[in-house]
Amino acid sequence: MKDYIVRATAAGAQIRAFAAATRDTVEAARQAHNTSPVVTAGLGRLLTAGAMMGTMLKGEDDLLTLQVKGDGPMKGMTVTADANGHVKGYAVEPQVILPASPRGKLDVGRAVGSGTLSVIRDMGLKEPYVGQTALQTGEIGDDLTYYFAASEQVPSSVGLGVLMEKNNTVRCAGGFLVQLMPFASEEVIPRLEKNLSGLTSVTALLDCGMTPEEMLERVLDGFDPEFTGKTGCGFFCNCSRERVEKALISIGKQELSDMIEEGKPIEINCHFCNKNYAFELDGLKELMRRCR
Repeated sequence: MKDYIVRATAAGAQIRAFAAATRDTVEAARQAHNTSPVVTAGLGRLLTAGAMMGTMLKGEDDLLTLQVKGDGPMKGMTVTADANGHVKGYAVEPQVILPASPRGKLDVGRAVGSGTLSVIRDMGLKEPYVGQTALQTGEIGDDLTYYFAASEQVPSSVGLGVLMEKNNTVRCAGGFLVQLMPFASEEVIPRLEKNLSGLTSVTALLDCGMTPEEMLERVLDGFDPEFTGKTGCGFFCNCSRERVEKALISIGKQELSDMIEEGKPIEINCHFCNKNYAFELDGLKELMRRCR
């Protein structure tokens, strides 16, 4: 099953919902950054959330960034997504090793620690929209649920999961995001809460072969869900040698001259996909000639 996101409405459009299968996306990130299991789980959850929230963007050039900063050993994570299912991200410390939580799970909350969650939407205006809340558990799903209620006043439920194989590759990954519209009736809330409280973990649903559609049908049982769209998603970084060259040119002749005087080639690393771009001295000289 290739990764994708589905969108749905339910209860006569009183509920909107998203669900995603992101196994290949998370595995691509794991391979790019060589992440440990607990970091794979944390980053995978944030990538899944970013991919789903990215599909809420209206414009083709709009961008969403989710940033977690914590005092745990992972230190933080950053994920960026667009409206077309493209998502990329990285953890500050990709090789954190921790014992399992008391429940025998990967302890993402301990790896993240206490800190903040920021949601940044760049919609081509002078300033991006930035919302920020304190982390509640560091488990990402709980933190986003709280963010939507506290910062955007949208009652929501976010479920995210990443399950690892014994060889530390990704077995399955995905999640759901359910939101109540402002005009939702009082009768909808307890029924939806009952559905959510009866769920096993997201990883359990995915591991038994559930598709995103089937996950939403379970979450929205009794609400007549209507699927309104489907978008493929994947780990995608738009970095390129040309973009790196433009960035180097933008720092100016003096900075480039200082690099050349050191007499050593340089290597630029893309944080998002971990790709390296090497520039020999002749290449740096050519870039300096292109400076205005």
